[in-house]
Amino acid sequence: MPVQLMKIIKGQSETPLPSHLQKENLQHLKEGCDHTNKYVQGVVTLSYPLTKLRDGTDFFKIVLQDSDNLFSQINSINVLIYGKMAEDCAKIIRRGETFIVAGFKVIKLPTVREDGRHGCHLEVSEEAGSAIYVFLYECLNNFFFYSLNCIIPFQSVAPKYVYTPLNHLKDGTIVNLYGIVKFFKPPYVSKGTDYCSVVTLVDPSNVKLTCTLFNGNLDSLPKIYKVGDIVRFHRIKIREYNGQMQGITSAGFASLTFDGTVGAPVVPRTSSKVYTFMDEEQKTIEELRIWAASNISISGPAARLSGVQPMLFFDLTCQLVGKAKVDGSSFLLKVWDGTKCPYPTWKVPVEAKDLEGEKVLLHQLRNLAVDILVYDNHVQLAESLKIGSFLRIYSIHTKQASADNEDVSHIEFHLHGGTCYGRGIGVLPESNPDVKELKAFLESVDLADSQNMENTCSMDLDSTFGNVTDLELDLQRCQQLSVTVLTDHQDLSNTELKTITNSTAPQQYRIRAKLRTYKPQKLHQSVKLHCSKCNSLQEVPYGDDFDFILHGSANTAPNPELHNTSWYESVTWTTQDQKQREIAIHFVKHDEMLQHPEDTLLMIEGGTLKEIWKLTKRFKCVIPVRSTEDDLELLDLSAPFLLQGNVKYYGCKQCSTPKPIKNLSSIAAEQRPSWEPTEVAQVLGIELLQYVFIMKFTLVDETGALNAYLFDYEKFFQIPASEILTNSFLQQKMQMTMNTLCPPGRKLGDLPWLECFIRSYNVRDATKNQVYYQIFDTTVAEDVV
Repeated sequence: MPVQLMKIIKGQSETPLPSHLQKENLQHLKEGCDHTNKYVQGVVTLSYPLTKLRDGTDFFKIVLQDSDNLFSQINSINVLIYGKMAEDCAKIIRRGETFIVAGFKVIKLPTVREDGRHGCHLEVSEEAGSAIYVFLYECLNNFFFYSLNCIIPFQSVAPKYVYTPLNHLKDGTIVNLYGIVKFFKPPYVSKGTDYCSVVTLVDPSNVKLTCTLFNGNLDSLPKIYKVGDIVRFHRIKIREYNGQMQGITSAGFASLTFDGTVGAPVVPRTSSKVYTFMDEEQKTIEELRIWAASNISISGPAARLSGVQPMLFFDLTCQLVGKAKVDGSSFLLKVWDGTKCPYPTWKVPVEAKDLEGEKVLLHQLRNLAVDILVYDNHVQLAESLKIGSFLRIYSIHTKQASADNEDVSHIEFHLHGGTCYGRGIGVLPESNPDVKELKAFLESVDLADSQNMENTCSMDLDSTFGNVTDLELDLQRCQQLSVTVLTDHQDLSNTELKTITNSTAPQQYRIRAKLRTYKPQKLHQSVKLHCSKCNSLQEVPYGDDFDFILHGSANTAPNPELHNTSWYESVTWTTQDQKQREIAIHFVKHDEMLQHPEDTLLMIEGGTLKEIWKLTKRFKCVIPVRSTEDDLELLDLSAPFLLQGNVKYYGCKQCSTPKPIKNLSSIAAEQRPSWEPTEVAQVLGIELLQYVFIMKFTLVDETGALNAYLFDYEKFFQIPASEILTNSFLQQKMQMTMNTLCPPGRKLGDLPWLECFIRSYNVRDATKNQVYYQIFDTTVAEDVV
């Protein structure tokens, strides 16, 4: 019989294996070797559904782990089973069972694996004379009968797992471990299709391990709710990076999460229906809880809305009562926790038809619910949330601001993009102790009383938001002075805004007005890339996008035939990490001589983003390239074609026609090569994208209001738009400038005056004509910036 079930009684097989079979180590399996009388034994860590190949043959795949060599760099292998054996195995094989295969064929894989599995797989079929043995264990006081024709459900004896302390981790191994959560990022959508979660663990060995976990199924990631939770990870891959051990998901990864509170019930959180948890492991949980209580700063309960303050970052446990899409990069969540925010709160303007939620309840909660605007990578998860679900939202930011048509300040709630400081959204089950407490409190709230609450706060602004600072007093003293300077057109006289809005376009005006509000509030979002040729605007790409492109280009090895030409000199080496990348750097020469680093342009192949930034600190310019058969070429224009200092220069995909890299030799031949980005772009056929500030100012005077757009490279703020994203000092300077032009928390009458020029212009489409306004020939006064 090709598939045999072998009962294990008191640790011994009731029927021994054939005497001619000898056990083979996974490390010794090689294609082309004779394995006729050998067998491979392991534990099934993963199995895939039974499928049929195109010719109708049944196919079943499992992952087999060598339980005797968990610390080996290669400790698991794929087993592919065909035909009748596939059908039989699919009926009886479960995760955690001991599996033996003989008469297998070893097939080398075309690519090198990086997940801890063998570089070959085993092929098994009845036609090839293969044999499979599955160990079935006798449970205490229970005897079961098994046959391939009549399968009775059974309970396998769980394998004995070995858990590795964090100070004993080794590079390249796949281990099981326990850890206490010291920091975590709730699951978020990665750059690919998977969800990602980051968790930093500690244990009594006082060693820290950061794990990056990926899975296409959100429920399969660890269900961590707070710092101090305890996790158990099975089959996590360990890698060493920059001298630190890191954990990543591998095939068969599984997790359990436990509340880390001393005395709490030891109930695992997991989406898996099958897992093992031994009695002795409960003792492990209790010991870790006791250690964590005195060694880890465990966060207390999340803040309540009644306790929020301006400029605060906090975690909120709440119930979702409404949601709506705002735009492509933001999403509205309406939540409540039964308490009332002590300040007037921002109500995000959305159409009633776009707002999901029970209308009657939303009306009842209009004075208790708050609007939280979530951005960027959190939007997809926010869209999937169910009305009525209980959430823990991490690192919400409260901001003090004024609406376009209001003089009174209010509090805004934002969940910014990214995952810094653990920003994210977690969905809590109703069994969670915090949810039980919150539900009981919500049920006790008298909604009739809440509807009688005043929706605005009568407190004096100065007492609400703190004492007036010296800076604010200075602003009061100079509020009647203009904080901007006109750089041209001094012959123009001031025009009232009402007159401008009632006039035809195009025209130019000089105005004296106040800046009531501006957008975007997050100033870094005002920086865009502009193509002067096609007049298009685009967002500045994320650094992660550049890193992804670099990783892709590293798969192409440098072409040695392109090294050491007449106009550049090449240096190559192989990195010592696991991937052993090949890196080539080509130093452009002048008069056949290498220049000083501060005058040198170089080209790099195979480098990482971190390595490239190191080079930009020493050399004048860096161009990322890759090899072709005939010449070096630029990367995809989604990546910068040139890096100089902290600035990345991009080209317009639509208007650029990239030319060969060898055209750079014409600049190298100049008497004094400047390597200016505009000149480099020109010889490479790149239409250079320029960094610009794009902002919308709402300007008001005694007669009316209008929206004017600021389109500025560096004149208005006296700050280069190309440097603002990488220079924290310039970011602070820009924020201080905007706080001066539009002081937060000030009534309209207290705002400073701005003098500026605006021009009106027409924008036509197929159906109508619209008039827009743009600020020009105006700069912020020197004493302001």
